[in-house]
Amino acid sequence: MAASGGSMRNEMKSIRLILGVALTAAAFLASSSLMFATPDLTKKEKKPCTACHVTAKSKELNDTGKYYKEKKTLDGAPAPKK
Repeated sequence: MAASGGSMRNEMKSIRLILGVALTAAAFLASSSLMFATPDLTKKEKKPCTACHVTAKSKELNDTGKYYKEKKTLDGAPAPKK
């Protein structure tokens, strides 16, 4: 049994709406872990974890993090690569 044209359009609108909401929620959740970093240095420097780490949940330091570890300041540190 084939669906009528109007019914099919309504289904497509619903799918697009649900997909849009799901993608927006996923983007928010993915970025929220960066916005709410908790280590003391993150609070002190007012920078996200990824300013010094390769990823937000990684212990591996990027060039900026290595500079900070050595100098204990971000003044003069290389900008993190995106």
